[in-house]
Amino acid sequence: MKVALDVMGGDRAPEVNLAGAAAALADFPTLKKLHLVGDEAAIRAGAAAHGLKLDDPRIAIVPSTEVIAMCEAGATAIRRKKQSSISIAMELVKSGDADAFVSAGNTGACVAAAQIKLRLIPGIERAGIASGLPNEHGVCHLLDAGANPEAKPSHLLGYAIMGSAFSRGVYGVKKPKVGIMSNGEEDEKGTAFTKETFQLVKDFAATGKAPFEFIGNVEGHDLFDEELHVCLCDGFTGNIVLKTAEATAKAMSKWLKQAIMAGPVRKAGALLAKGAFAELKQRASAESYGGSPLLGVNGVVIIAHGGSTDVAIRNAIRVGVESVDHKVNAHIREALAALSAEA
Repeated sequence: MKVALDVMGGDRAPEVNLAGAAAALADFPTLKKLHLVGDEAAIRAGAAAHGLKLDDPRIAIVPSTEVIAMCEAGATAIRRKKQSSISIAMELVKSGDADAFVSAGNTGACVAAAQIKLRLIPGIERAGIASGLPNEHGVCHLLDAGANPEAKPSHLLGYAIMGSAFSRGVYGVKKPKVGIMSNGEEDEKGTAFTKETFQLVKDFAATGKAPFEFIGNVEGHDLFDEELHVCLCDGFTGNIVLKTAEATAKAMSKWLKQAIMAGPVRKAGALLAKGAFAELKQRASAESYGGSPLLGVNGVVIIAHGGSTDVAIRNAIRVGVESVDHKVNAHIREALAALSAEA
């Protein structure tokens, strides 16, 4: 198991990436090689402070001389900055020196690098980011959560196939349920885009060949209380939904803490419920999920939030390891091959 980590990616790079790398090496014994890609001087200067022993044979420093800023246009930056940490880390996956790529850097640049260097899986028109949200019935994956802002209905049909293959292969869901994000559950609700997508997915499901159960339109609350495994949307909508959900969870946590600290009786009661609060935080925190897989490319690519902490980076590496272990892309190819054979 070999992972390429973009040490220069994220709002708090390289510190959180180095700390997250140290935690991942300590916690995941199957991680045999962690390539630290970035400014060599910065990596060496910060390694000791974050518990990284650079003489560890499981660590390899891969120097890069350029960094893609969060504000840069992704595809343009990839073409212009060929020595960036994102480009070099992705090259390691392309060459087979790494099994997975992990970055909290510029999402557009990560997506562009993956599609340019790794290429799309045959049969897939656009790659999509699958971000997991805690659900009453397990995990609901929002797809796409930011890779493809201006999607076409056919792209979302591809997301349905990939997302359902991911749910089966990684989470063991026999018949994943797929819905389309809309402003109402009725069939006639939505924009021209969502209506066209609805009809396309519905017609495909009606053939009996779909590797999923189509449940129609869904609303925001369905993400958390409905038995829903994949929620389809364009990357613009998905990214807004995801960040709003994350911000709401943080706000609720802050308000709850303020309410508890308002008096001694409440503080005493909170001590008794300490375990419940810890469990709730673990379930609702974006840190626990770490990173989201970019589905549809010939390789394992994990994209983490730009504001990731060291805990989130550690878990993003975990997601990369698990995605390789569960052979995510093999499940997607199998689903596409089965559909092609039936067609």
